[in-house]
Amino acid sequence: MNRRTAVIHQELLCTARERLPQLLLAVFVGMIAASAFIGSSARASVTGVYREVLSQGLTTAPNPFDAFSPLYYARNSVIYIVLIGALLAIVIGVRSTLRDRQARTLDLILSRDVSPSSYLGAKLTGLVLFVLLLLAAAAVINIGCISAVAGHVLSLSEGARIAGLYALAWLFMLPFVALGMLAGLYSSTTTSALLIPIVLWSVMIFILPLLGTAAHPVSLLNPVASPPAAQTGFFAFTSSVVDPLAVGEQFKHVSSLILSDPQATGSMTGGILTLTAFAVAACVAVALTRRTRMRSELHD
Repeated sequence: MNRRTAVIHQELLCTARERLPQLLLAVFVGMIAASAFIGSSARASVTGVYREVLSQGLTTAPNPFDAFSPLYYARNSVIYIVLIGALLAIVIGVRSTLRDRQARTLDLILSRDVSPSSYLGAKLTGLVLFVLLLLAAAAVINIGCISAVAGHVLSLSEGARIAGLYALAWLFMLPFVALGMLAGLYSSTTTSALLIPIVLWSVMIFILPLLGTAAHPVSLLNPVASPPAAQTGFFAFTSSVVDPLAVGEQFKHVSSLILSDPQATGSMTGGILTLTAFAVAACVAVALTRRTRMRSELHD
């Protein structure tokens, strides 16, 4: 086993043993599993009201849910990825680099013929593989739950779309893993290491979309991206500036297109390029961390 493989293997083991990531992981997988049944309950409630109205002769319109595909039940998973998945990515990134600084293992590792970029790159690779395995398991669970709710096995195209959603989720979570690693490397205390990336996450997910669209805050918890701002006035200017930085809205927009949401319009290209640019920039920032910064002491 070479050095890089050993670091990746160690990172996978240590991340799997951490208590806080385990808790967030359980919550994330649990909500993904429940998302299809939550959507089914909503559909059953609306269908019950529709049948009551239909029996009273107050409408002749068809049930609005009859035309919905089983992919409708995957929509709730989008918001769980934005909220719980991103926080999980931040936590495992923070714990990865804090673990080394607290144990002072970097002093020993960097005394050998090991470059900071190769070591941090291997650690990041281990975390990326951890997230990939997690999302692969979540995709299988989601497909199984949706099949159970729909009463039939999903078609190949429907399964491929859900797999595409989780592939996009991997790309979305990757920069948050790197952001967590950077916070663990540059923060002087464990508290600030966790707090700073969570504040940045909240700005990107909630504050920037509000600055760009003036959407109602509650609408940001929907799995569908907020509507575009008016083409004139203050928000026309701010939306052009902040929209590319609102990665949560970019993710939700592309996810809606992948899941064939009738409300979604536009192209996936811009959103995918934005998420890719954030991921690349964050990974490069981790790789450029200097040796002196890696060996800096924590003050708590």
